[in-house]
Amino acid sequence: MERKGPILVVEDEDDIRNLVVHQLQREGLTTLAAATGLQALEIARRTPPALIILDLMLPGLPGTEVCRRLRAEPETRDVPIIILSARGEEIDRVVGFEVGADDYVTKPFSPRELVLRVRAVLRRGAPPVAEAPGPAGALEVGVLRVDEAAHRVFVKGEEAALTATEFKLLLTLMRRAGRVQSRAQLLQDVWDLPPDMYTRTVDTHMKRLREKLGAASGHIETVRGVGYRFSREPVEET
Repeated sequence: MERKGPILVVEDEDDIRNLVVHQLQREGLTTLAAATGLQALEIARRTPPALIILDLMLPGLPGTEVCRRLRAEPETRDVPIIILSARGEEIDRVVGFEVGADDYVTKPFSPRELVLRVRAVLRRGAPPVAEAPGPAGALEVGVLRVDEAAHRVFVKGEEAALTATEFKLLLTLMRRAGRVQSRAQLLQDVWDLPPDMYTRTVDTHMKRLREKLGAASGHIETVRGVGYRFSREPVEET
């Protein structure tokens, strides 16, 4: 099952924007379009989309700042974002992930591949047909319950709306409970980035994840100078 709602395409080049919109509509997806970052923010606030395809090099307000603002606002903080950019260097991908993107596609791109990535991200962030999952097939630690198949997380019975990347990060830590995970290892396993790259990607996403987990955030322990560890007993950070 996929997240429902329109796909917002943010691209200042008319030909590329029209191509992406056309391809999505051919696949039966509803679309919205914006040519500038400010226009994108206005549309997203008015009609929160199911997913945003965002160019980085926009006139006026760059895509990185658009992404930051979307992640900072309650109405749009959980909307999946796929960056579509001509910048294909590793550092550009890192910056995209650091500001909260869920995927990164470089130009020139295959329209068909882009649609497949859109479908994949929509499925990862979609709620299941049933209501809150029961204990069967779920990971439970204290007040935290994670349903891997449904891609849903609950804290004290209330759902915590995580992005696809935040969910993958939490699941990776939980599967390796008790073992320290270095930032380099998490970069490689969660983001598929080189482990020797200097970046704040892991720390930035971990901060957001802890904020969303609230009462369950104590299960994620910072191991100073190394990385992070998921503990079955909550740990109070000092």
